[in-house]
Formats: sequence, structure tokens, C-alpha cells
Amino acid sequence: MPKFRRAGLFRLAVLVIPALLMSPLTGRAQRLPTESSGAMVASASRLASEAGLEILRRGGNAVDASIATGLALTVTYPRAGNIGGGGFMVIRHADGRAIVIDFRERAPSGATPDMYLDASGTVVPGRSTHGYLAAGVPGTIAGFALALEKHGSGKVSWAEVVEPARRLAAEGFPMTQGLARDLRGSERLLASFPESRRVFLRNGALPKVGERWVQADLGQTFARLQKEGPREFYEGETARLIAEDMARHGGLITSADLRAYRALERPVLRGTYRGHEILTMPPPSSGGIALLQMLAMLEPHDVASLGHNSAAKIHLFAEVMRRAFRDRAEFLGDPDFVTVPTAGLIDPAYARGLMTSFSPERATPSEGLSAGRPAGLVATSPPTGHPASPPAGSAETTHYSVIDAAGNAVSTTYTLNGLFGNGVTVTGTGFLLNNEMDDFTSKVGVKNMFGLLQGPANAIAPGKRPLSSMTPTIVVKDNKPFVITGSPGGPTIINTTLLIITHVIDHGMSATQAVDAPRFHHQWMPDSIDCEPFLTSRDTQRLLESKGHRLTNRKLYPNDPEAAARSWGDGETILIDPQTGRRLGANDLRSPDSAAIGY
Repeated sequence: MPKFRRAGLFRLAVLVIPALLMSPLTGRAQRLPTESSGAMVASASRLASEAGLEILRRGGNAVDASIATGLALTVTYPRAGNIGGGGFMVIRHADGRAIVIDFRERAPSGATPDMYLDASGTVVPGRSTHGYLAAGVPGTIAGFALALEKHGSGKVSWAEVVEPARRLAAEGFPMTQGLARDLRGSERLLASFPESRRVFLRNGALPKVGERWVQADLGQTFARLQKEGPREFYEGETARLIAEDMARHGGLITSADLRAYRALERPVLRGTYRGHEILTMPPPSSGGIALLQMLAMLEPHDVASLGHNSAAKIHLFAEVMRRAFRDRAEFLGDPDFVTVPTAGLIDPAYARGLMTSFSPERATPSEGLSAGRPAGLVATSPPTGHPASPPAGSAETTHYSVIDAAGNAVSTTYTLNGLFGNGVTVTGTGFLLNNEMDDFTSKVGVKNMFGLLQGPANAIAPGKRPLSSMTPTIVVKDNKPFVITGSPGGPTIINTTLLIITHVIDHGMSATQAVDAPRFHHQWMPDSIDCEPFLTSRDTQRLLESKGHRLTNRKLYPNDPEAAARSWGDGETILIDPQTGRRLGANDLRSPDSAAIGY
């Protein structure tokens, strides 16, 4: 072989082979995380991540940037980005102070416990998921305003954090492949409502990938919010448009409901795992309690020695997930309405006690598995019955992570609940509404859209917040932020967050390895392990089946042949190197438009 050809091949190998090495942990080509020495934003949309970075460059902190990112996602990621929904924000200041902003949607004042039942007491299909009756009072704008007021840098104004979103809506941006796919996949839902058909489907003339996507009504909504402030959404022209649209179409949200809405600060939920502090979301999210329970159940076990996605590890994790979700069904709800025994549920001794029935050799049947009896328990009637098959939920929520140069960290998860929410675009505003009312217990013993069983503690009541699975989380190591993470995906949110955290702590994975690794999920009922493609080998599956497990492959979009298949979640994650302080961002490739960017 000529010398110049050998030299050329050698140089090619030096460049290409390291990028193509297969990871023994994920079975995929490894990719490097995005690195920066200062600030970083990771979200499901590059344009939204850039909006957050724009605010950071102006002198804003991580809270300011999180608000700008969230508002921009309304424009660029309408399947889940929202001002017509709600969510949670976990904030950790560089000095160690931590707080939660709860901007979860609330039930309208006209809501009743039986509003989704017919005369015979049967749940009416679709009533809690599609259309005006499915919407809770939106909380996103109120939550962002509270976060800016109490925890922003003071260097950027409300109008400035709104500006990137207003500009994206009014001036437009090139239609992305991911957004085009989302719109096509939800065409039937959006076409059911004239305003959604006009705004998002362009009356059937969807723009092609690369064409400019302008949302004039949404741009005007943001302009009003800039000029008049965040309460405009609840008391101004936008509030009027929401209330009038509701009244015309049989919805329940009134002007009074909007005026009464307030976001809340709550104490962060704290736990530990192998010397790390876990800061996560308290009720009305079930995610933080379940996460801390599962970590406490895992801590006595040498997870690292089991091997990544071995039969022994998947079995252990499925049993831990099963028990946490059993408790979730019975005890959790809005703490402003019911007594939630939070301290008892996250007590490590209580969590370890749930594992007394665990066997390394056999699966515990979900049918007949009793919930525990945590300290502070107020007796309720447990849920009964179970769905016959795994749910076909969607990644309808979205998560994003932010850290600034000073070390302030924010983990935010917010939602419309279903993909494109309830399908309704409020006339004249350009934004979609949520179908969050489906997260309540419509009837004890009847599953919701995610196949979850929920108890009387989560019954519908006026002003109440429905139970959530959103689990925005910050892991702290040596009193410094270490991992900022979370995910969308209905109940899979909790287990995706668990897996990312344990991938890093137990298996020493990089940020990208932890996010890329195939996922699995158990939620008590149905009694099965849902698996992403390529989770493990067929031999390992047979070992799990021999222990009594049933494995299923979940597909997120059963009616969308273009969907990238049976994967779920979008774990936009930032890992901070404890030695160097460098920010290592991992966008989740399950979301095709996602990006982690920094400076």
C-alpha cells in the first residue's frame, strides 16, 4: 500500500474510531456531552435553549434563563411547552438555599368529583382528556412570575425574559423536522377544534420542513404580557379570551377562577443516596416521594456489582418500582386538601421495610400486594381493579435543566398532560390548553390515560391540584450541584429520573451514557415491565420471565408510523464535574430538536 494511503487511513482512524466505539453500557455509539466552563441550558428545543442562554448572557441567573426557556418552548415545542398548562420548578441557589415553585394547574370552581361519569356512574371515555371540560386553570405564567420575583437575579425584567418567545412567535422560525412530525402525528386531535386546525394545521396546509413558521396570535399574547405584566394572563385581555371561549364551549374555567389562581413556594423534598443529597419535588407531585422511596430501597443493595441492565438488576429495580407505585396509588394527593404522610413515606426505615417481601429469585405479584403503613397515615379506601394492558401514553410533558456560571441550578418540568393537551387552542391567543383534569381520580378503580390507578386522596375538588408524576430533581455532591435532571412521560417520568441518577452514581456513567441508556418501567398495575428497544438480550429477558416477570415493548405513538418508535422520556440533563466544575450537558436524542448549549 502506498505510504500516503497508509498515512491517510491512519489519520481517518484516529478521527473516526473514538467517535464510533460502542459503549458496553448502552450498546450504542458513545457521544460526548456538550461542555462549558460557565452556564448551560438543556431543553427539548435548540431555539428554546438559545433563548435561555440569551438571558444568561445579559446577566440573568439560572432562574431568569429557565423562565425564558419555558416561554420559548410554548412557541417551538407546542406539544408540551406551554403557557396553558402548569408544572414545577426546583431551585438551588449557589449558597445552598433550595425551594420549589409549584405552579400546577387547579380544578375550576365548578368541578365536581363525578364530573366525568355518566348517569350510571361509568367514566365517559374522552371527557377528561379532550376538549374544554378537560382543562384545569393554567399556572405557568403565575409560577414563572413568582420565581422571577423571589429568585431572579434582579438584572433582567419580566419584559426581557418574555422577549425571546415573543420574537420567535411574531417573526417565526424554520419548521423543524421534529415539530412537523408532531403536528402530523396529532393532526386528528388538532383538526377536531376549529381554532387549533387554523393555527397549528394551517387549515390543512401544513408548512414543510424548513418553511418559516409564524404564530401571530401567540406573538400578540406575549406582547400583552410584556406590556401589562404577568397578571394580564389572569386579569386582562388574555383572561377575557379564555373565559369567553370556555363559556361558549361548555368549559368550566371562569374569570373568577383565573383571578384566584396563585402559584406557591413549597419546601423542597430532601433525601440522600450513597452520600449524595437529593433535592426533589414534594406533593402534589408523587414523583419526589416515589424517587426517594426507591433510592432508599436500593441503597442496601450493591447495584454496581449487579451490572448494568443484567437480569438481577432489572429484577431488583422492577420490584422497587412496583412497591413505590403501590404506595403512590393509595396515599398521595394535593397536601392542601388531604393529609399526605410524606415524612413517613420517605423514612428510609419505612422504605426498607417495604422490601421484606422481596426475593432475588421471584417477582412479587402486583395483585394482592399491600401498601405499607407509614407514620402519619390517615386511612383511605385503597384502589381496586387494574387495567388489562400497558398504557400508550406520550411524552406530553417537557423537562429542561439550567445552571449559571455562579452555580445556581434550576430543574423544571411542566406540562399540558396529553400530547398537545386537550387539543383546544383558545380563540385569538395562539396557545393550547391542558387536559390535566385527567390526572385526578375520575373513579376509584378506573385507570387514567396513563393506566394509573389512583385513590380517594386524589378525588376531584374545586381549587385542588391533581396528583402529578413530574420529578424535577437536583443531586448535590459535596455541597455543590452534581446532576440536574428530570423527564416527561407520564408515570415513566419517575422511573426515568431514577435510572438517570443511578446510572451516574452506581455505574459511573457519563451524562450522555446515562441519558442514552435504554429504559424500563414498572408502575405496579399493570403487572409488567415496559421496555425500550435494545434494553437487554433475549437470554436476559428469559431469565426475567423465569422469575415471573412479563416484559412488554411500549410504543409511544401507536397511530403514528413515523414516530421514532417505542422509546419514552426526554431526560435533558446537566452533570457538573466535581473535580473541574465543568458543565457537561446531555440533550436526549429521543427528542429530535433537543439541544444542550452553554458558554
